[in-house]
Amino acid sequence: MKTVILAGGYGTRIRDVTHDIPKPMIPVGNHPIIWHIMKGYAHYDMKDFILCLGYKSDVIKDYFLNYQNRQSEFTLDLATQYIQYHSHYTAEDWRITFAETGLNAQTGARVFRVKKYIEKDDCFMLTYGDGVGDVNIKDLLAFHKSHGKLVTVTGGHPPGRFGELDIEGDHVIGFNEKPQATEGWISSGFFVCNRKFLDYLTPEEDLILERKPLESVVQDNQMMVYKHEGFWHPMDTSRDYLLLNQLWDHNKAPWKTWK
Repeated sequence: MKTVILAGGYGTRIRDVTHDIPKPMIPVGNHPIIWHIMKGYAHYDMKDFILCLGYKSDVIKDYFLNYQNRQSEFTLDLATQYIQYHSHYTAEDWRITFAETGLNAQTGARVFRVKKYIEKDDCFMLTYGDGVGDVNIKDLLAFHKSHGKLVTVTGGHPPGRFGELDIEGDHVIGFNEKPQATEGWISSGFFVCNRKFLDYLTPEEDLILERKPLESVVQDNQMMVYKHEGFWHPMDTSRDYLLLNQLWDHNKAPWKTWK
């Protein structure tokens, strides 16, 4: 199963940290946040990724193209270009598709532009490239398969500037993008989507995933919520950046589900 990660935005709300790198490359410890997200999925054997790239896509590509060199000590012979590695290197057994989805495309347009990579699959994972959590992906997928609807969204309880979900039981009956305050469940991303969800997408560059596509899914009674009581936190501000790095540096990162 493929995991689609939205990784093409400008990250304007955290520009004081991302002035020269794309938001998914903001470091948490020695690795960018997108690596942490991918490690979380890979822990549950979701190792086939599609990255929806846009702003400064070359930085993300270069990171993974030079992944071994970044993790290793080595001697380089410039004349022959021979590299002698001196430290142990553990390769990630991931398959990554780097998809150029446009500099100014909104989230819905980015997913539409990677249809060709996922439309042969019965369903796919979908998430944002700027939030980490200890979501049990295996349980999330099992829940999605149990109800038979087109989309499952993971709900959580962080502070109130995110997209609030109106729910009855496990049914989503409303999807409101980023209200000023919320006391209930909020969308933390970590979606599972059936292939037929792609029919809700259109090619317009300004198509925002959380508006017309997901609102239409809700109107058709085709969205359910997986209630996640554990940790989830986005990287939206410099305060978030400091918090996530403090947790990681003190070995208290709840999203580190891998060994």
